[in-house]
Amino acid sequence: MKLKHFLLIGILTLGSFVDAQEVKKNAIEVTGVAEMEVEPDEIIFSIGIKADNKNDLADNEKKLFDILKNAGVKNEDIKFKAMYQNIYSKTAKFSKNYQFKAGTKSNLSKIFEDLNQKWVSSLNIAEVKNTKIADFKKTVKINALKAAKEKADYLLESMGKKTGNALEIVEIEDYTSDVIMPAAYKGRSYGVQVEMADAPVDYSFDNIENIKLKYSIKTKYEIL
Repeated sequence: MKLKHFLLIGILTLGSFVDAQEVKKNAIEVTGVAEMEVEPDEIIFSIGIKADNKNDLADNEKKLFDILKNAGVKNEDIKFKAMYQNIYSKTAKFSKNYQFKAGTKSNLSKIFEDLNQKWVSSLNIAEVKNTKIADFKKTVKINALKAAKEKADYLLESMGKKTGNALEIVEIEDYTSDVIMPAAYKGRSYGVQVEMADAPVDYSFDNIENIKLKYSIKTKYEIL
């Protein structure tokens, strides 16, 4: 009885192995790729202001809020980040850093023009993004999966075969960037004071590069 039992186990194991090998042979592995460009609708700026005493710093802070308000930036979109005191500096002993969010309704050109002040120590772009980027990423991934399925379909059709069930789906993030540098800002750095260009520069959202999304989905399908 033991011998028969072992032989039965051996036959079942061999059968399972053959089935596994058969699945492996009767499968096709393909990769689908999808891309999308998304227009930015939001910019996060980092700004530093300075003064040689606390009273002047408070005045400059009020000026900053007034300038941003007049350019269409809401108070709730202005965030305090840090405050510094330099006891070794003869001038500009106090400084504050803020971040503010500008949307498509904000006048970016006016912001840069009005913030060309001596009390502005720095003005940089922290992030450029689209507020619905998560939805766009999902769409690109779905399109990549569809592209993989279409590829498997036409390849197998050319062999007189059909695509069966999906055996494996692996997501590959090729390239995605939520931080884009507007063309108007490229090659320019802002230090102690914001320097305006000699010629008028378009700082609008129309002059900002699109956010590029690209995803690949590697799939394995059963061959029927």
